[in-house]
Amino acid sequence: MHCNPFSDAELARRVTATRARLAEQGIDIAVFSVPESVFFLTGLDHWGYFAPHFLVVPQEGEMVLITRAMERVTIETQVRNARLLGHFDSDNAAARLVALLEEAGTKAQGLSIGLEEQGAGLSALAGRAIRSALPDAEFRDISGLSDRLRLVKSDEEMALLRRAAKASDAAAGAAIAALHDGAEEADVAAEALAAMTRAGGNPPGFGPFIRPDARLGEEHTTWGAGRYKAGERVFLELSGCVSRYHAPLGRLVHLGTIRDEDARMAETCATAFAAVCAAIRPGARARDVYAAWQGVVDDAGCTHYRRHHCGYLVGIGFPPSWTGGNSVTGLRHDSDLLIKTGMSFHILSWLMGTGRGDFFLSNTVLLGPDGVEVLTQTPVGPTVL
Repeated sequence: MHCNPFSDAELARRVTATRARLAEQGIDIAVFSVPESVFFLTGLDHWGYFAPHFLVVPQEGEMVLITRAMERVTIETQVRNARLLGHFDSDNAAARLVALLEEAGTKAQGLSIGLEEQGAGLSALAGRAIRSALPDAEFRDISGLSDRLRLVKSDEEMALLRRAAKASDAAAGAAIAALHDGAEEADVAAEALAAMTRAGGNPPGFGPFIRPDARLGEEHTTWGAGRYKAGERVFLELSGCVSRYHAPLGRLVHLGTIRDEDARMAETCATAFAAVCAAIRPGARARDVYAAWQGVVDDAGCTHYRRHHCGYLVGIGFPPSWTGGNSVTGLRHDSDLLIKTGMSFHILSWLMGTGRGDFFLSNTVLLGPDGVEVLTQTPVGPTVL
């Protein structure tokens, strides 16, 4: 979170692609407000996104970034392709945006303006203010436009994902090494975070999620004030992050012992994961990938067991998520998403609560130019300490 990781050519390619999509929809000028979208187009990586950021992208001419004036030094250091239009805290970003759009509106009748309406960056108050000030403009929702452009990763992005995976493996290895009967939950988390940082990682979008057996079913909580005990399982899901790119992994660690049925389920999880990797190929559909996973589960005698997905796409992520915003692009049984070279996935082979044994593992997988790469390499287990 201290520099712009992208080349000028990479940023220009993204802006050109974005303008092409806007032109297809007949949009004259767009306002991107979701942090992932602003970062994708400018490379601005900082913690200032808690305040509104409006990136104004006209079909021609310079882009303008509207946010707090106090961010000037960071923006001048990191952003090379947009002009800062700052405001003081006694003013607000929406007022600056309205003034800029009003100026553009005087130069073009019937201006078509695109807004990212699904996202925390554009408040309901700001949206009403913009529409009230520009009654003659046509407003269009462009939510998801940037998300779709981000699905396929460039060579520069793939390199960042590989670096993030190394930070993930370092963190997972440190957490597992710190686990033992009586280990404090906070100490295990601290070791994971320290190793992640030393491996070149930046603060991740969320996590790490490290939980004792009693709280294993909680989806998005993490360590507490307790100690791990012999005989229990420890849930571990985390992601290294490099320049906002994430490579999550998940493991289930057993302290002292593992039941026979859980060991058998671990084999099924590994087989199902391998089936997913084999199914991820250019031209396949997300539903085909899920079917490959479900087929292994069914063959293992768990025809009753279903998941909402067997993974989802990952890449750019800002707090509070590593999924790339407030939506999840999942590998679901009903998804027609076309799989393309350059896509990256957090694949989850999750078989918990089956009644026939419990296990799970997850890894980040990249469909690169030479085929599928499993980026995270922490041993899948079963790991019994």
